[in-house]
Amino acid sequence: MAGAQVKRSIEPGAIDAEVAARALRRIKDYLMRHPDRENIPVTGELGGEEAVVLPREAVSLFAYILAQAAEGRGVSVIPSHAEFTTQQAADVLNVSRPFLIGLLEAGKIPYRMVGRHRRITVEALMEYKRRDDQERRAAADDLAALGQELGA
Repeated sequence: MAGAQVKRSIEPGAIDAEVAARALRRIKDYLMRHPDRENIPVTGELGGEEAVVLPREAVSLFAYILAQAAEGRGVSVIPSHAEFTTQQAADVLNVSRPFLIGLLEAGKIPYRMVGRHRRITVEALMEYKRRDDQERRAAADDLAALGQELGA
């Protein structure tokens, strides 16, 4: 993705948590009062200017960002078509780069080669993460059930 900015970030604590929480409440209230509205007009507090119209999905994403900021967390927005290097993908999964390469070579995460370098799409990585999380939850549920059977 030469030349394209892949990631936009807000560092933890960079946004005033109280301001974020107040804005989040107002957005949530509006969305709840207008559940069928797909385009949301945004006006200034004092009015007078023409409203900016935003898609509901964008407003919902913004509300999520505000919720994280209200908790003092940082947020990164990454386009779904973006590609990670193996080190970036390993960092997202919180695994070592050699472990990630093993997952790639085992066919568990699709990737493409760019010259001699592997590239993993955000979509492919998030799909693997969803599947892995589901498998971990199922295993934990199985262990809990087994523990109850043995304890009973």
